[in-house]
Amino acid sequence: MGDLLGRARVATRLPAGDLARARRFYSEKLGLEPVDERPGGLLYRCGGVEFVLFRSAGASPGTFTQMAWQVDDIETVVSVLERRGVVFEDVDLPGMRTRHGIAEIEGNYPSKGARGERGAWFRDSEGNLLGVGQPVV
Repeated sequence: MGDLLGRARVATRLPAGDLARARRFYSEKLGLEPVDERPGGLLYRCGGVEFVLFRSAGASPGTFTQMAWQVDDIETVVSVLERRGVVFEDVDLPGMRTRHGIAEIEGNYPSKGARGERGAWFRDSEGNLLGVGQPVV
């Protein structure tokens, strides 16, 4: 019973006040199209992992990263997304400050074989805080 969820696939759920608007944002800004849909929900697949945008009357507070993509070249990803109109967050916290939209983050999980990470954050059309990160080896 202990590994019951350890073998299960994880899927993120992100609320959308306006599903049509969210679909346009994910398509036009992020270049993602749903692989499936049902009334009130859009299913996306990235790197073999799924996430869902679902119609919701509730909204995310947008005060924490809800989902992030690990990328190989964060500068290119940030540059391309900015050209598509994505606005990256400015972060100025003790030990973490963005420069040109990207923050240098000390430390990483030992299992990732990296000494740190570079990260950038943006909000989707629904206020969900999303991120991109690149391990620093």
